[in-house]
Amino acid sequence: MNTGDTAWVLASAALVVLMIPALAFFYGGMVRRKNILSTLTLSFITMGLIGLQWVLFGYTLAFGSSLGGFIGGLENLGLAGIGMGASDGATIPDFAFVAFQMTFAMITPALITGAFVERINFRPFIIFTLLWATLIYDPVAHWVWAAGGFLFELGALDFAGGAVVHITAGYSALAFAMVIRARSGFRNNPIEAHNIPYTVLGAGLLWVGWFGFNGGSALGANGLAAVAIINTNTAAAAAAIVWMLLAWRDNKPSVLGIVTGAVVGLVAVTPAAGFVTPLSAMLIGAIAAPISYYVIQFVKGRGLDESLDVFACHGMAGTWGALATGLFATTTINPNGADGLFYGNPGQFLIQLLSVGVVVIFAFGLTYIIAFILNRTASLSVSDTEELVGLDISQHGERAYT
Repeated sequence: MNTGDTAWVLASAALVVLMIPALAFFYGGMVRRKNILSTLTLSFITMGLIGLQWVLFGYTLAFGSSLGGFIGGLENLGLAGIGMGASDGATIPDFAFVAFQMTFAMITPALITGAFVERINFRPFIIFTLLWATLIYDPVAHWVWAAGGFLFELGALDFAGGAVVHITAGYSALAFAMVIRARSGFRNNPIEAHNIPYTVLGAGLLWVGWFGFNGGSALGANGLAAVAIINTNTAAAAAAIVWMLLAWRDNKPSVLGIVTGAVVGLVAVTPAAGFVTPLSAMLIGAIAAPISYYVIQFVKGRGLDESLDVFACHGMAGTWGALATGLFATTTINPNGADGLFYGNPGQFLIQLLSVGVVVIFAFGLTYIIAFILNRTASLSVSDTEELVGLDISQHGERAYT
């Protein structure tokens, strides 16, 4: 066991936890003032719900002994059998790995909340979050990251969660938005962000936390972690600049657009961070920006109220990042990875394409079914009157501003 590796992974876990309140403020600044407490709460309560679910049975479903490559066994219920030391040649304690992976499990369903803010009924939201984490996140994490998982054994590369986190969240957000009704007046009246400085603060903290998100996924204080951090910063910087230029060409270089671009770059590089060179990371971020930028316009043009563009920013950027890993990955960066198409291995791109397709179909389809059933039985959205008053008052009995 290596104390330096352990310290870095535990610090990275703390950085990822920081990303959840950061996400709350990133989303919270973009909603109307009457709904900010509700929006913040959706992220914070997810920390509580999944923090318990992971310990009770989420971890064992994701990382227990593989049952046919599709789900983990139940031998680690309640974290039974998890030791204080390191196992299987690892340099960190088993509990450090459990803690680090727990933070990913907590933030992923919180990402989805951006799809339905300002009209979600709190009670069915809680049910949805627990069902989604158990039926979608845990199985996909097992497929991609656990020894014995069928995509892991196939050779799919996902360094820090392009498929497990961003594709599942992004396409689930799209499915949920297709089930829940739109916000009142969405198609006729502009809905403006009430506090862009909150969103900038949230984006800045997300950028910092992402160093733990990607750098910590090296599971050690080593050169791979350093490369992942450089790649993370480079992709975010490239996407922020490209998004600024796109917005400037269309109108003005908005602050909201610049920080959104940075987050898109962070998403896109997540699956590739530990497999590609910094120049490749720059390309990944630069290309992700126009993909998400124009998908936002397309979705809005279709009249779909996917409130805060989770699908475009996470689903599409995550898809590009996962596929780009199959193009730009090189064993000169990570000998435990694989070479991609541009390094002479077209098979890796096909593996990435297959893994993306499987995860997209599974996450979108099952989320749509869960949301449809909940909407029929518990009504996902609040009433028109409750929405008019604002969710802070109608759902939580509190007001953020006097």
